Amino acid sequence: MVPMKTLYPLLLLSALAVLPALAQKQAVRTDGAAGSLPFSPGILAGGTLHVSGQVGSNPETGKIPDVFEDEVKQTLDNAGRVLKAAGYGFADAVSVQVYLTDMTLFPRMNKIYSTYFPDPKPARTTVGVSGLVGTAKIEITITAWKPEKK
Repeated sequence: MVPMKTLYPLLLLSALAVLPALAQKQAVRTDGAAGSLPFSPGILAGGTLHVSGQVGSNPETGKIPDVFEDEVKQTLDNAGRVLKAAGYGFADAVSVQVYLTDMTLFPRMNKIYSTYFPDPKPARTTVGVSGLVGTAKIEITITAWKPEKK
């Protein structure tokens, strides 16, 4: 039989070896976000946070604002909730994808967008699409990064 004082260090080393693997990929949730939908609002993998596409649905009512600028603000606020839930902010964004159903809305989106992201602004792609979920005119995904805590 192996003495317990020999087993304790082995058990501790085994537990420490497993912990990094468990922390590799973690779902980030916010109140009311995604609900029973088959995706996570965010995934934290290492020091990188991947925020799922966010639209301008009010989290309490589920309604998208009629005024486009309000929809852009709500979309970014929704993304901000996911960032915050993971301990990140807009300053940590390194890449953003913006999907618009009408590219003539680009200047109006850009005016609001630029107030959320401090310098240096993240890399960005803006794409015109034929449609988004429900009546959404905009959807935004964000990739944010922070060094991993050791």
